Amino acid sequence: MFDWLKKKMAPEAPKIEAPEVLGLRLGGAFELDDLKLKLIEPDLIIEGAAHTHLIQAVGEVNLDEQTRLLRYYTDDDGFVQVLQHGRSEADVSEVKLYYFYHTRPIDTQAQWQDTLDHQIVQPSKQLEGYDFEKVWENERPVAMTEKTYLADGTVSETDQFVMIYEREAATEQYESLMVSGEEKIINNRAEWSLVTSTGFNLTPTDFTLIG
Repeated sequence: MFDWLKKKMAPEAPKIEAPEVLGLRLGGAFELDDLKLKLIEPDLIIEGAAHTHLIQAVGEVNLDEQTRLLRYYTDDDGFVQVLQHGRSEADVSEVKLYYFYHTRPIDTQAQWQDTLDHQIVQPSKQLEGYDFEKVWENERPVAMTEKTYLADGTVSETDQFVMIYEREAATEQYESLMVSGEEKIINNRAEWSLVTSTGFNLTPTDFTLIG
């Protein structure tokens, strides 16, 4: 008869906080430098990048005990990816803005295995007539697990199998191509996709926090 009292007195579950770095946070916002976009966008595959970005989700990939990737997914169909070799802002070594180019669903286990074996890692990739060269020496995709924090408080995990390619788009301006096979378990059933994204480097002066 005192169940209501037990529920009232029971400690609340600790709130899960999405990681923050460089002032980027879940629910926050930033603006890109218009002059930077105007200068580099003609040399890149992306078109029509938004000036203002609202951060709607945050992803975290722990590559080892010290190194992690943080991804801040925006309402402009892209994400800021931060490479960090520690937990302080001084440990940030790279910041890129990626845009999703294409997502292709994979229907069967055989197609998924073929994707892992033959489609993600190749000596080079072509996209819209541009040649991208493989960056990493791996002959197999790099496996990583991303934990994604959503604005509604839910957290999900996705296994990813990744290769990075790169091309020189202009003098001292490089464009990255990320190819990722993604596996997510939903209701005890695997869902697969092949995700292609392109990105470019950001410096601290290329964006301004507004929220």
